[in-house]
Amino acid sequence: MTGSEASPSFRLAYVPGVTPTKWVRIWNERLPDVPLTLVAVSPAEAFDVLRGGVADAGFVRLPVDGADLSAIPLYTETTVVVVPKDHVVAAVDEVSSEDLADEIVLHPLDDTLDWEQPPGRPAYERPATTADAIELVAAGVGLLVVPQSLARLHHRKDLTYRPVSGTPESRIALSWPEDRTTDLVEDFIGIVRGRTVNSSRGRTRTPAEPKKRAEAGDARRKPAARSGGGRSGGTSTGKGPRSGSGGAKGGSKGGKRGKPRRRS
Repeated sequence: MTGSEASPSFRLAYVPGVTPTKWVRIWNERLPDVPLTLVAVSPAEAFDVLRGGVADAGFVRLPVDGADLSAIPLYTETTVVVVPKDHVVAAVDEVSSEDLADEIVLHPLDDTLDWEQPPGRPAYERPATTADAIELVAAGVGLLVVPQSLARLHHRKDLTYRPVSGTPESRIALSWPEDRTTDLVEDFIGIVRGRTVNSSRGRTRTPAEPKKRAEAGDARRKPAARSGGGRSGGTSTGKGPRSGSGGAKGGSKGGKRGKPRRRS
């Protein structure tokens, strides 16, 4: 593992739909001397960016396309269908993939859901990007099934979305090259996993105070013995009960009568 001195800054890639704001804020609080640079990437180029060293780590969509990359799954997104606001789907709270059987469902080339063919009827051509597909939904050409974060990212006033069941779900993960697990990468992993500053895995932890260790030692000590004059549980400098009885026996022995004297 190489030290943080080999990388004076930290570069974090992220795919569309991921909002790294919270983690960046914590990084800036804990490591103010190490600037963090955000690198926006498309899902298709995310893994090449990590392998090429353009970013130290990145938020990607699973699955990871190689054993040379480590990944920590973080959360699973809700899948939704994007429709015009006046579409019949907008009148319900949720739909299933079977409910879309008669609809034209767009399948952009940068689709992030792990399926070969979306539900419904395919469009004549596949849009190049999700952004292009959103424009076609607004034009009334078809519907679009995407992770909820992408529906929010491409929000339009004339469109809405509803959860759809029976479809794949997209999972977000933190990924980085396995052979470049630097100290800074470990620091960021700790932030993402919610470790505190004093975590045993963190490099910014504060050592335990000697006072606390002394107090812990005091708590393990046995209570001091009580002074004499107490009950039988105390320690006394006098003789015990057996000594007392022995003394009484000795006194009786001292008073033993001798042989009777002969009278003259």
